[in-house]
Amino acid sequence: MNLKGLDKGRLPGHVAIIMDGNGRWARLRGKGRIEGHRRGRASVRAVVEMSRKLGIPYLSLYAFSTENWLRPKDEVHALMGLLEHYLTVEQPKMMRHGIRLLAIGDRSRLPVPVLQTLEHAVEATQHNKGMTVLLALSYSGRDDIVRMVQRIARKVKEGVCAVEDIKEEMVSAHMETKSIPDPDLLIRTSGEMRISNFFLWQIPYTELYITPALWPDFREAEYLEALLEFQRRRRRFGRTDEQIAQPLRSVGRNR
Repeated sequence: MNLKGLDKGRLPGHVAIIMDGNGRWARLRGKGRIEGHRRGRASVRAVVEMSRKLGIPYLSLYAFSTENWLRPKDEVHALMGLLEHYLTVEQPKMMRHGIRLLAIGDRSRLPVPVLQTLEHAVEATQHNKGMTVLLALSYSGRDDIVRMVQRIARKVKEGVCAVEDIKEEMVSAHMETKSIPDPDLLIRTSGEMRISNFFLWQIPYTELYITPALWPDFREAEYLEALLEFQRRRRRFGRTDEQIAQPLRSVGRNR
C-alpha cells in the first residue's frame, strides 16, 4: 500500500471503530446477513494488521452492543460462533506479533464457550507489548457510566472517599477503559451519523470520521484515508489557533 502523505509522527495513539454495515453489505448482494458478518472479519484483520505495522498502540473495536442482543436469535447465535472462531484462529497471530487483547462489556451474557475462549485469549496475551486491541462486547456506554457510579458510590458509602473527592480523574479510573487512553480518532462505517451508545465518557475531544463505506468494504485504503483526514484536522481542545503550539497535540486522559 502507498502510504505517501501519511506523517507517521502524527498518528493517533488510539483509534476506535464502530464497525457498521455488515447486514446492508449482504442485502445489497442478495446474501444473508451472516455472510456480511463473515466478510467483515477480513476488515478486522486488515485494520489490526495495518495498525500494528504503523505503530498505533491502541485499537478499539465495537464488536457487539447490548442492543444487539435484540437481533434475531439465529443471527446472534451465528455472531457468537464467528467471534469464538475468530478468537481461536487469531490468537496464535496475536502471540507472534505481540498483540495484547482486552475486552469490556457485560461478559455475563456471553455464551459459556465464547466467554471461555475470550478469557483464554485475554489471559494468554496479557504480557504482550506490541499493541493493544480492545473488543467492546455486549457493551453499552451508558451501562459503563452506571457501573462507574455504582463503584464510586460504594466507596463513598464505605468511607473510602468523600463526595468532594470525586473528580474527572476518579471517574475515568472507575470506567472499564481505565487502563487505556481516550481515543484520538473514532471511525464509523456505513455513513450513519450517530455514536450508538459507544464510549460516551471517553470521546469528548475525539475526532469523528464518518465514511459511507460498509464495514466489509473497509480495508487498508479506507483506513489510510481516515488517518490522513485525522492529520488534516486542527485539534484545539477548547483553545484558539494562536494558543496551539502543536496542531495535533493530545491532551486527553492518560496522555
